[in-house]
This record gives sequence, structure tokens and C-alpha cells, in this order.
Amino acid sequence: MAAVLDLGIDLDAWPWIWLGVAAIFALVELTALAGTFVLLPFAVSAFLASIAGFYDASVEVQWGIFVIAGAILWWLFWRYLRRFVNDHAMPEGVGADRLIGTIAFVTADIDPDDRNRRGRVKVLGEEWGALTHETHLLPKGSKVRVTAMEGTRVMVEALIVPPPSQPPMAPPAAPPSHTSEET
Repeated sequence: MAAVLDLGIDLDAWPWIWLGVAAIFALVELTALAGTFVLLPFAVSAFLASIAGFYDASVEVQWGIFVIAGAILWWLFWRYLRRFVNDHAMPEGVGADRLIGTIAFVTADIDPDDRNRRGRVKVLGEEWGALTHETHLLPKGSKVRVTAMEGTRVMVEALIVPPPSQPPMAPPAAPPSHTSEET
């Protein structure tokens, strides 16, 4: 088996070969694979095999370090990456879709027949261009609900607030005042 693994190469050359493999794998990982961590574990294991070679470990041990350590490191990176992705997954409604269902205030009249699309709303502190499928004008200052996104504009519908059933009969209660006698 030793004759197969040494590939007829002098034992003193193997540490340098492993060092070259480690450098090539690292460069390919950083340039072509853009940090996907596919070859990086094997670059590390090739470096470890190089260190073992400099300490006169047999070629079989060097290959074992390269293959087994590379596989273990790849598996560890994969588990970490999977956990990282799951922990940092983007929640539903990220980006502009997060606005759907929120309440907005009209800052410039939204006319359903407006060809220039001048209607604007303020939603979650941001100003957005707005369109509507309503048949009537949505005046400045009215409340609307965001129903969808169309490109860079929000689709809104009028938010109907029911009027009070009876007018108020008394002014709102005043908050209790503190006097110096209570202290």
C-alpha cells in the first residue's frame, strides 16, 4: 500500500507537496469559490499533513491526515454553516414586503386616474410612492392600509374608520393632580 500512496515521489518532497496543495486549495477557495468553505478544510488538512511530513511521518500517515482531517473539518464547517444559516434566516416579509398589511398616512393625494403617479404615503417612517385600485381620491392626511407591492410603489386601500356611535357627552377626564398635602 505504501508504494501506491507515495506515488514514487521522494519522501523528503512530500511536505513541500502538501504545502503546495494547501496553498492552491486556499487560493482556489478564496478566489474562485468565494469563501464557500468547500476546499478550505482540505487546505487546512494539507497543511497539517505538511507539518507531519516535516516531522518524518510516513506517507500513509500524511495521506490519512489529509483525508480524515479534511473530511472531519468539512463536516464541522458544514454543521456550523447549517446552524448559522438557520439562526440567521430572514423572516417572512423582509424588504419591501414587510410593509404589506401596515397602516400608512397619505402625504400627497393618491388619485386612481393619476398618470404621473404623484401619490405618496408615509409608512414605518419611510416615504413611498403609492397607487390605489380605489375609485375615489385618497386625500392627503387620510389613513390607508398597504395591500401589495408593485415594483417600487405600494398599493393601498382606504382604511375605513367607523365614526363614533354617539358624540362625546363630557370632556375627557383630567389626570389626577398631586398636591403638597399628599407628600
